[in-house]
Amino acid sequence: MSPPASTDKKQSGIARVLGSASAGICEIGVFHPVDTISKRLMSNQGKITSASQLNSVIFREHASKALGQRLFTLFPGLGYAACYKILQRVYKYGGQPFANEFLTKNFKDSYENVFGPKTGKALMSATAGSLIGIGEVVLLPLDVLKIKRQTNPESFRGRGFVRILADEGFGLYRGWGWTAARNAPGSFALFGGNSFAKEYIFGLKDYSSATWTQNFITSIFGASASLIVSAPLDVIKTRIQNRNFDNPQSGFTILKNMAKNEGITAFFKGLTPKLLTTGPKLVFSFALAQSLIPAFDKLLG
Repeated sequence: MSPPASTDKKQSGIARVLGSASAGICEIGVFHPVDTISKRLMSNQGKITSASQLNSVIFREHASKALGQRLFTLFPGLGYAACYKILQRVYKYGGQPFANEFLTKNFKDSYENVFGPKTGKALMSATAGSLIGIGEVVLLPLDVLKIKRQTNPESFRGRGFVRILADEGFGLYRGWGWTAARNAPGSFALFGGNSFAKEYIFGLKDYSSATWTQNFITSIFGASASLIVSAPLDVIKTRIQNRNFDNPQSGFTILKNMAKNEGITAFFKGLTPKLLTTGPKLVFSFALAQSLIPAFDKLLG
């Protein structure tokens, strides 16, 4: 019989918050323009056939301006993005270990009996990630406002944050079901791919003992799996969220129109740039959080 998988060292809640928040701050500082480009490519409903058309999709009405001025236009919604990203990373990277500890305490034997010690441990981490991913819909309004600022700024019509909250209310949760449907498999693949790599490539017994290099490599596996699995639902979610407040459209309507007018490949629009742009962003923040959380725990301890 295989020996039971060892339990990861527990870090304090403060260390988890500080480590994941620091990763979120660094991520938003480096990757916000890249995220804007990715969202605009996903929102584009036609085929891009030339460099000039690509320039128009990315920079919109600023496409004819000088390069420096065009680049400056890739920072819309930075305030919403900062609030959303930091809260999201604290919730996701800091919360998943708590969910994993709950599963380990209550269901460890069940997972190990069915899947074996090593696979069972990795799958518990993946399941914990999936549960946390579903709960992430609580932060949806900030994500909606960030995406609208990036892709459809006219929808604000001069309104500020408080006025939009008052006017739209629960309308800001439009698309929550699609978001949860995207997050569940996406987060499962993110934490699962990361854990399987730590388990089977590096043979780590305590995942928190991984070096920066190991965290970076395993994060590549997790991030790539997450983006591929969640791509179709992410396109639908983005199109739901980028429409005008007064002209909403259901996810099923968008799905039907995409399949009819754009074909099956439309569900993977933006996947290549996303793997090349969002991929490194996710790898960067995930690896950084996994390295900073134990570092903060050691520092505070």
